Formats: sequence, structure tokens, C-alpha cells
Amino acid sequence: MNFFEHQARARKQSRWIIIAFIVVTLLIVLAIDLIVMAVFAVQAPVADGVNYVSQGAFSQFTNPDAWIANSGILLISSGATAGLIGLASLGKIASLRSGGGKVARDMGATIVTADTRDPLRRRLYNVVEEISLASGAPVPEVYVMENEPGINAFAAGYTAADAAVAVTQGALEKLSRSELQGVIAHEFSHIFNGDMRINIRMMGIIFGITVIAIAGRKFLHATSFRRSSSRDNNAGAVVAIGLGLMVVGYIGLFFARWMKSALSRQREYLADASAVQFTRDPSSIAGALKKIAAYSHSSYLKGDAEEVSHMLFGSGYRQFMFATHPPLEKRIERIEKRFDPSEITALAAKLRSNEHREHEEATIAAQEQQRKAEKKKSGGIFDIENIISNIGNPDVERIAAAAMLTASISDGLSSAAHSLEWAPEVMLYCLLDNDQALRDQQLMIVIEKMGDISEQKLQHLLTAHGTVRADQRLPLLEICFPSLKRRPFTDVEKLLATVDLMASVDNRIDSFEYLLSRLIKQYMHEANIPSKTRLHGSKKLSSCVGELTTVVSVVAAHGQNSQSAAGLQAAQKAFRAGMAVADINHTNLSFTDNWHEEVDKAIDKLDNLTSKDKSTVVAVLVRTVLDDRKIITEEHEMLRVLCSLIHVPLPILNEVASV
Repeated sequence: MNFFEHQARARKQSRWIIIAFIVVTLLIVLAIDLIVMAVFAVQAPVADGVNYVSQGAFSQFTNPDAWIANSGILLISSGATAGLIGLASLGKIASLRSGGGKVARDMGATIVTADTRDPLRRRLYNVVEEISLASGAPVPEVYVMENEPGINAFAAGYTAADAAVAVTQGALEKLSRSELQGVIAHEFSHIFNGDMRINIRMMGIIFGITVIAIAGRKFLHATSFRRSSSRDNNAGAVVAIGLGLMVVGYIGLFFARWMKSALSRQREYLADASAVQFTRDPSSIAGALKKIAAYSHSSYLKGDAEEVSHMLFGSGYRQFMFATHPPLEKRIERIEKRFDPSEITALAAKLRSNEHREHEEATIAAQEQQRKAEKKKSGGIFDIENIISNIGNPDVERIAAAAMLTASISDGLSSAAHSLEWAPEVMLYCLLDNDQALRDQQLMIVIEKMGDISEQKLQHLLTAHGTVRADQRLPLLEICFPSLKRRPFTDVEKLLATVDLMASVDNRIDSFEYLLSRLIKQYMHEANIPSKTRLHGSKKLSSCVGELTTVVSVVAAHGQNSQSAAGLQAAQKAFRAGMAVADINHTNLSFTDNWHEEVDKAIDKLDNLTSKDKSTVVAVLVRTVLDDRKIITEEHEMLRVLCSLIHVPLPILNEVASV
């Protein structure tokens, strides 16, 4: 199952959750109406002076006229119950709109920044950043649950742009680098497969249903106070209503937990399989699961984990019914077919004697990455299906390529990109023109819009590092993103306005300037209003042929020197090859000087395609780029950013490729 199939499956599960929630809510409403009617049936004969209360109550309860007579109170009861559940659920979901970081902070987690001096946290941040860059997704916020000695982790948020990844202190200390990479890859699969949004909605649904049980307890508490303070003939009815609400609420909670369990267990199997595809090393995630078992189910959290249990890498607490995770042995057996349970006993003994062996492995891994960074980049052999299959599941070569790319960035520039104070200037630094006269105009714009301190920082970056390398611009932007998210939105708006002015200083906008502006605007918008972001829509590609033609024409033209006759022929050939993938017989590309405005409109429409049709769009773009059997930096940037704009995280591609 590839990225697009996972997305489609997540969408179906979201619909199933909503339908199930409506059904459970209606059943709860009906049950409470029956309780209210029963109370009225018992009370009415007494008020009328009937001698045989039980017989009068039964006839009142089964009499249609009685239901009609009490229809007003039943409507109020139904509306109040449905409204309470709905508002409580929506309120809980709304409280999580701040993104994955809000969930992590509510769990008591502490943010990890790129400038941390703790070697274990630095290793964690590096692993998250490498997988993000390799998969073509913005780097999520990284958190550590400092007071949790167990081995666990979770990913939260609405989209990749507002995602957060959190691990426990126990995971940092007890897992090797490869095992930690397996756990993070597992959590990234939840990000790409749309599981995070399902998890947040499930939290809201369970909270809404729980409110009914809470209301019942409040009723009982109020009744006990009234009975102790005064005589009240209606206290029995209030007690009955309170008990009824509690019973109905907990029965609804029973079914909600069953629903959560049914969804969560299968998704954990899928995430485990995706993690193996990420790392191409089954022993990495299997080793993490074995260590949890060896430490006697050490994934349990000290804090209350029931609400977020379905989001965790392992079980957050001991569950006797409706477990949200499959048994550890079953998960390991699916990864390693020859797994022997006796391995757990042997591993437990080994861990007791050497719990800190993982630090040495991290050092060896870092040295290995450094050696890879010194090797000359070489082209690989790719086909379209292989590239599509790596979306959401970058293989070990992509992760190694990301490590090489980050290693090529100087330490000073990397530190500035990770810094909260310097990230805006690093982004503007990526826009500085090679022409001295145009660069001076851009610096004047920075002074006017951002202030002289920002201009001085840019001058420092220029003096220390020269103008930025073309292949480092997009990675630097992605590295800057976590720090930019933490700045006030007013600062971000001012920064975006400065970007637009700097890009247009020469009265033309090149591909990178357009892509940078468009991508950062989308990232920041989604990070601030994640709940309004849709990862896919319902449109068909047949209704967007014109928009696809526009985008493919721009990609084909930017991959060649379209000003020359030979370049124009090559662009035309690439355009036809790409459109043929979608079985669209367009003979001529369409490219104008105002291409960025046309692409803006086209992207907005293509973003509303179904997951299946988005996979076709990506295949068309990749085939267009690879038609001449090589990828230049401008094509690579455009391809990855265009995919990001339609919410498809395209992994890093090699500089030269074959089809």
C-alpha cells in the first residue's frame, strides 16, 4: 500500500469514525430519553393520586399518548444531550488546533531545539531532521517527556506542517540510534498516512461521550447535597436521572473505546511495516519492541495515558480490555518471521549488564555518515514506480543523501538556520542575488522592512559564507521552519512581505523566489490554522487537465533552455512524455512570462484532487523531469516544492537519474 492508498484509507476511516460517533450519539440520546420518560412515568401516577403506582407507571410508560404529551420535554432532553456531546467533542478538538506541540506540552513534554548540548537530544533531533529532509516534509517540532523512564513515543498534529514528534526520556537513554530511527520512522508513517488527524478526532469523540458520565456524577453529587440539607420529594427522580446518565455514559464510553481499539491496532501494524520500508532494516524497529518487552513492558507512562493511548508507539498503561496496541510478540513476529520469544529473556540479561552501549553505536553511526558525506555524489537508477513508492517511505539511500546534504552545510550556517534569532535572516539570505547591484537593493529593502539589525546579520552571513549554494537553499528553508513557527505571527507576516519585495527587485520572479514565497506561506498558514487544511479532495484529474498542462509546461520549460531552438525542442519532448503518463494527448506546452500566477491558480485546484489522482500528477511531473535522464537543481527544487504544495512529501532525488 503506497502513500496515496494510505491517504485514501485514512479518509475512509475518518468517515467511519464520524458515522460511528453519530450512531453512538443517537443511541445515547435515545437511552436518556427512555430514562426521562421512565422517571415521568413513575412520578405521574403519584401526582394524580393513583393507588397502584407500578401498574400506573407501566401503563403511562407504554401509552403513546403519554409520549406525545411529554414530547416537549423529550425534545429538550434530546437536544441537550446531543448538544452536550457535540459541543464537548468540538471543544476538545478545537483546543488541539494549536497543533501537535499543544498535545505534547499537555503531556508534560519539553521542546528540543537544534542547538541543544545534550548528546542524546542532539541525536534525536538529527534523526528527525534526516527523515524529514529525506521524505520531503517540513521538520516537525521535537519533544522529550523528561519524567517518563519507559520506552515510548507519539506523533500529533493535523498536518505535516503543524506536526510534533515526542519521545520519552527512556527511549532516548535505552534505544540505539538505529532503534530510535525505527521508532521515529514509525511515527512519521502516522504523519504521512493521515493517522494524526484521526487520533485527534478520536480524542474529541471520547471526551464528548465521557461528558455524559461526568454529568451523571454531578447530578448525584448535587442530589446528596440537597438530601442532606433539606427534604425533597423529587430527590429520588434526580438520583435516578444521575445514575442513568452515568450508566449510559459509561456504556457509550465502552463502545467508543472499542472503536478506538479496533482502529488503532491495525494502524500500528501498518506503521511498523512502513518503518521497515523507511529504514530497510527490520532489526531497528524490532529491536525497540524487544527492548520494551525485555524491560517488562516498559512502555507504560507514569502519567495518565488513557486519553492519548491510541497515539503512542507502545501501550501507555496496562489494558485488560480493548487494547489499542497488538501484543508485542505479535508485532515482532510480523517484522521478523523467525522470532523466538526466548530472545527476550536473553536480551533482558544482556541489557542489565550494558544499558549504555547505544552511545558507542551513535558515535560509529556519526562517523559513517561523515565518510558518506565526503564521497562524490553519483547518479542512481530510478523508475517512476520506485520514486512513487518512496513517498512517505524514503529508503536508506534517501536518508543517507539527506545526511550528506546536511553535512555539506557549514556549521555556522547550520547553527544560524536552527537558531530562533537567526532563522528569518537565513531565509532572506537564500534570496540574495549574485549580482552586487541587485543585492544592494535587496539589503536596502531589508533595512526598511526588517531593520538594520537584520541587514547586519545578512552582511555577516555573506562575509562568512558567501552567496548560498543553489542545492542548499531548499534544505535551509526546511531547517529554518521549526524556528520560524515559534516566532510571533506578526513577525512572520512582516518577513513574508519582505520576501515578496526582495523577489521582485529585478522586476522578475525566478523559480526559486516564487517557490520559496509560496511554500513558506503555505507552511506558516497551515501551522497557524491546521484544522482548516485538507490533505486531499474529491476532484478528478479529468476536470483539471488545463491546470495539469500549465504546471507540466512550467516544469518542462525550467528544465531546459527554452530560449534556444534545441532547448525548446527538449522541453516540448519532456512535456509530451510527462502528459503521456496521464494518458493525455497534448501536443504543445503552454508557457508564458506570468507563469507563476497561472501556477498559483493551477496548484490550488490540483490540491483538491483525490489521493489516487495526485499520485498520477506526481508521476507526470517526475517523468517530465527525468525525460533527459538528469535532474538539475532548479528542476529538483521545483519538483519537490510543487509536490509539497499539493501535500505530497517527495523524497530527495539524486542529481542524475535514469528512466
